[in-house]
Amino acid sequence: MTIADVRDILNAFVITGQELLDKEVHNACGSDMMSDVLAFVKDQSVLLTGLVNAQVVRTAEMMDMVCIVFVRGKEPGEDIKKLAQERGIVLMKTPLRMFPACGLLYNAGLRG
Repeated sequence: MTIADVRDILNAFVITGQELLDKEVHNACGSDMMSDVLAFVKDQSVLLTGLVNAQVVRTAEMMDMVCIVFVRGKEPGEDIKKLAQERGIVLMKTPLRMFPACGLLYNAGLRG
């Protein structure tokens, strides 16, 4: 599955990283607690979260994630967008809540 597929499945809007949509992703996780992401996540490509701060991008970078999807239509600030662009991480937002967004990706074959 590509990041473009994730976008389509979640009816998401690409905020940054339009040029990276052809990257392959194989796993995803959903969490608002970055400490849990750091402690329990490995080999994940996509992070779904409702948390909108720079720590999300820094956590994704540390975990080699290539895409962050903000749920519930959350909009990151300019500082977060700039940081993601510098780090080569795609940012998207979806109007969906966390549970249905994760479920749609799981049903489409993306595992956690």
